[in-house]
Amino acid sequence: MSLAFLCPGQGSQNVGMGQDIFDNSDLAKSYFETANEILDVDIQDIMFNGPEQSLKQTQYTQPALYIVAVTIGLLLMEKGIKPTSVAGHSLGEYSAYTLAGSFDFETGLKIVKVRANSMQNAGEDQPGTMAAIIGLDDETVMNITDNISGTVVVANFNSPGQVVISGASEAVNSAMTAAKESGARMVIPLNVSGAFHSPLMSSAREHFAEMIDSIEISNSMIPVYSNVSAAPVTRAAEIREAMINQLETPVLWSQTISNMARSGINHFMEVGTGRVLQGLCKRIDRSLVTSGVENWEQVINA
Repeated sequence: MSLAFLCPGQGSQNVGMGQDIFDNSDLAKSYFETANEILDVDIQDIMFNGPEQSLKQTQYTQPALYIVAVTIGLLLMEKGIKPTSVAGHSLGEYSAYTLAGSFDFETGLKIVKVRANSMQNAGEDQPGTMAAIIGLDDETVMNITDNISGTVVVANFNSPGQVVISGASEAVNSAMTAAKESGARMVIPLNVSGAFHSPLMSSAREHFAEMIDSIEISNSMIPVYSNVSAAPVTRAAEIREAMINQLETPVLWSQTISNMARSGINHFMEVGTGRVLQGLCKRIDRSLVTSGVENWEQVINA
């Protein structure tokens, strides 16, 4: 069986995430201790006890998801469950690079910290928002965003009939209205701190690129499917470029899963909190075999 690990992004977090992994795993305990030092905050307390409003803040959400996904992925690999390729949705791509051996846990967490803070700051410098559009095809939504004055783009191609738009609030609101008029089944404003994966993240990209250019990145041991291209990357230079470009460009998730399936992958395992990516896989292709590992019992039984 050809197995891929999938690592979740923002929106999959929940209060209590990772607690039973921490309680039962020495690896998790050491990673949480390291994370508290790198982040200079008690991330363990925020993850286990909340409040939810704190966990939803980008600078905490992104490290929290990274810690859990990487810990679970490495525990599975220690058991001999090894993927032939990996991918991650937005923030999850950084978990994927760590699991593929491009950098270690500590380096990955430092990257995620800078990414999260840069995105948070960019959202304050150039305020914007995002919205999910359900029930329209990709081309229709792209036509809508192309014809709106102001900054609004498609940010996530999540699955057929489910895309996310991102940009300046007024432009996003206009696009939401146009989507409803075009027959969208649902138009849902998202509770986010900025216009992620849009040109409004340009200041975050500049700051983030400085950090990425300063660290050592290795060729990955297995292919990582990039959000930017929906194609596998393994070379350090490609990985560096993909990480930097990802902040301003759309997440090609639907295309990624389709390309992975065409390459012969027949089992997609979501490693980390939630079941969002399993749901998207089924909407992309109902024939795909999916599973998930998000707690200690599932690690033991995998």
